[in-house]
Amino acid sequence: MDFARTPDEIHELVNGLNFKEKVDRSLRLISEAREEFGDGLVVANSLGKDSVVVWDLAKRVDKDIRGFIVTTRYKPAATKQFMRETVERYPETRVFKNDVEIPDNLPKTDPDQCCDLLKVQPVRWAIEEMGVSCWVTGLRCTEGRTRTDYLEVEERDKDLLKLNPILLWHEREIWQYIALYKVPVNPLYGEGYRSLGCEPCTHITTGINERDGRWIGTSKCGGECGIHTRPLKETATA
Repeated sequence: MDFARTPDEIHELVNGLNFKEKVDRSLRLISEAREEFGDGLVVANSLGKDSVVVWDLAKRVDKDIRGFIVTTRYKPAATKQFMRETVERYPETRVFKNDVEIPDNLPKTDPDQCCDLLKVQPVRWAIEEMGVSCWVTGLRCTEGRTRTDYLEVEERDKDLLKLNPILLWHEREIWQYIALYKVPVNPLYGEGYRSLGCEPCTHITTGINERDGRWIGTSKCGGECGIHTRPLKETATA
């Protein structure tokens, strides 16, 4: 695949490509990865605005591409309903969830452990059970402070490639695509949210960065759940 290999290249392309060029580039990256990895290419769908765009792009490349969703006991009711609608529309999407017992206050007292158990571990299960060799994400480098150094293609785990086909897109371009192609979107965005996660850890804010409303009041504020920073092919128990 022909892709940007350094953060400097990425940052040049963010403002150097127009909307159509970014869409075409994303489609090409997914298409080339599909040719290389076949059914081993699977889309991770967080049910957020970026993920639904990636899912729509993937389905334009090949309607048979599979996906997975990780849900938790703390997801808002609107997100759970949107998940049910998505799975009904696309039954090739599998849902993974960890029902391990945890303290009720764990999201506040140890959000890292909470995310590791309820989000990272189910992704590991998805990677293993679905035979994933290349997983596709909705990461964008303009979302917040923790996402500025990601690349379009990464290999953080041996024999597991991660493809970030919309890494170059601005938030406004996500909404432009959603409007243009009439992509269904989580209704919580209509209430003012810009980044969606679990209910206790997601708030509406007026901050500059989209992820400013995540994990407010903790060391993780505006940060990561761990899916994009922790090993995913590591054998873990929960």
